Amino acid sequence: MKNSRYPNYTFTWIGGVVLLGGLFVGTLFVTFLNFFWMLIFKENLQLKDWFFMLSNAAGFLTAIAFFDFFIVRPTTKQKLNFNFSPTNFYTYLLIFPMMIGMMFISEFITSQIPVTGPFFGKYYEFFSELMNQLTDDPVVMIITAVIMAPIFEEIIFRGIIQKGLINKGVKPWKAILYASIIFGLVHGNPWQFVGAVLLGCVLGIVYERTKSLLLPMLLHGFNNLCSSLLITYTKNESFSEAFKISEWILLVVGIILFSLFYYLFMKKYKVHYAEI
Repeated sequence: MKNSRYPNYTFTWIGGVVLLGGLFVGTLFVTFLNFFWMLIFKENLQLKDWFFMLSNAAGFLTAIAFFDFFIVRPTTKQKLNFNFSPTNFYTYLLIFPMMIGMMFISEFITSQIPVTGPFFGKYYEFFSELMNQLTDDPVVMIITAVIMAPIFEEIIFRGIIQKGLINKGVKPWKAILYASIIFGLVHGNPWQFVGAVLLGCVLGIVYERTKSLLLPMLLHGFNNLCSSLLITYTKNESFSEAFKISEWILLVVGIILFSLFYYLFMKKYKVHYAEI
């Protein structure tokens, strides 16, 4: 779009390499920081709960910065910029119930993936142990999962990848699906893959419809907040166990919620946004 303050960049495999390179450099920087800290102060920062939060921030920030400086600015002569505008209250009344419905559906589908057996059993044990080692501090977990992850991940997966694919000429529904699958794959395990793909589809639809990254960030943070609260107070991420209801009831409720509010949001909601 001419005269737009939002650059019309595209996303290709080169952009993917640049993002990975930035992520690697940011992570490497934090690793070296810890190495020199150990040499000077004889203290391993990796044992600190906040170090995981720092590592995530450094990796994401350098990935975004790399994409900005090596892809966006050379090709568009503009700096990376996103729309974070809020929308009317009616929009929130539609998208949050839609998200809750998808979260219920996602839990049911995820629960069908085995957690025992020669392959899945060992993989699930490794995954569970890895998640338990990330942090014991609920405050750090909330900050990392509910604030930082939604901001950084939505910028990368919706703002850069999805939008860049659409700018390249990919049909919106395909761009949403591709970005969501990549979002699922980076989680590195089948149990989070399903939820991440379904979550990504809802976030992608909301972003494509409203053109604002603020709404996907809020929805993403809401999803992660629910998961964090379930882990903190019930030691698992199961709504059905927390509510003491059958997984099948949860599925039915999820389908009803998602279908109804998806229809209202997509078919009855007539407000269309555009980046200018």
